[in-house]
Amino acid sequence: MDPHKFHGKDIPHIKLDPKMTIEDLVDVFASSGYNGRQLGDAAKLYAKMIEEDATICLTVSGAMTPVGFGGIIKTLIERGFVDWIVTTGANVYHEDHFAWGLPVKQGSFDVDDMKLYENEIVRIRDVYIKFHETLEAQDELVQKMFGDDFPDESFTTAEFCNLMGKLSKEKAKHPEKSFVTSAYDYDVPVYISTMKDSSLALNLAVHRLAGKTYNLDFVREIIEQAAILYDSKKSGILELGGGVPKNTAQQTGPLLDQILKRDDGGQDYIIQITDARPDTGGLSGATLQEGKSWGKVQDAHNGMVTVYADATIAFPILALYVLSNQKSRKPKRLYKKLNTLYKKLSDDYFNNPANKVKKSKKKN
Repeated sequence: MDPHKFHGKDIPHIKLDPKMTIEDLVDVFASSGYNGRQLGDAAKLYAKMIEEDATICLTVSGAMTPVGFGGIIKTLIERGFVDWIVTTGANVYHEDHFAWGLPVKQGSFDVDDMKLYENEIVRIRDVYIKFHETLEAQDELVQKMFGDDFPDESFTTAEFCNLMGKLSKEKAKHPEKSFVTSAYDYDVPVYISTMKDSSLALNLAVHRLAGKTYNLDFVREIIEQAAILYDSKKSGILELGGGVPKNTAQQTGPLLDQILKRDDGGQDYIIQITDARPDTGGLSGATLQEGKSWGKVQDAHNGMVTVYADATIAFPILALYVLSNQKSRKPKRLYKKLNTLYKKLSDDYFNNPANKVKKSKKKN
């Protein structure tokens, strides 16, 4: 449809009804304009991704779990609407507070932070976390999880999070209050895009000072992520914010095509919820259409929606919409398949005669 011609759906004179459902509300958004329309289109695209059995990645930047959104992620995992995750270490670290019953409370953003410091209260915008009862208690848990009993072999952040989910499920007071434990139960790989930029990594320092080494195989995990895309008939990303999680998921296309010399074309669908501007040169503001020039997406004109909004407002609407009208999917259990997917990508790469030469030279 030519966007430069006068055609399209009529804009309705919107009427709200007390009996309206979330599906009705999304239809209202989709029939309107501006970012309301984008939000409605995004919700319907998420439903399409589920209907087409696309392999769906959820990326989560910042710290969304301190406001309780880990519960939404947990539900989406259990319904089969999220197949793998890329997030910050902060989201994994703070999610574990709920599993262990450590206090997190609503606070205020209009405060004197000098006084909060004196009262041993840590603030994330308007969320309060106790310094000793929550942070130090969580630190002790992480240190115990990944201390002397943690193997010295190389590991990925997916393996790190899988073990954390396992231990929290077995020992935490409320394991049902953690998306990380659900990811363990449903074999959903959880990758931490910047491991060292989080309290999880800070807690490894005490063991490193004692001589224990941690061998994070970051190259293996980016190959695993590309292998997930490579094996998918259809694939999509739901991006909450931007940051490194966004690019980690999107760079799977360039790894396959630019580096491994394939012609797969990137993701079929991407939904981005962001408040970042596209004109500053920052990646978080980079438009999804721009990603086509890098081979991150299949089509610059279809299958992508950007919602310029606060993710804490938009994400629950998207999630509730698909929970209301989509049947549960059988979990893909990608975590248990990672070795197989890795090998498939490796074998296909070296089946190319040009790459066989590269491999043989390496062996020599």
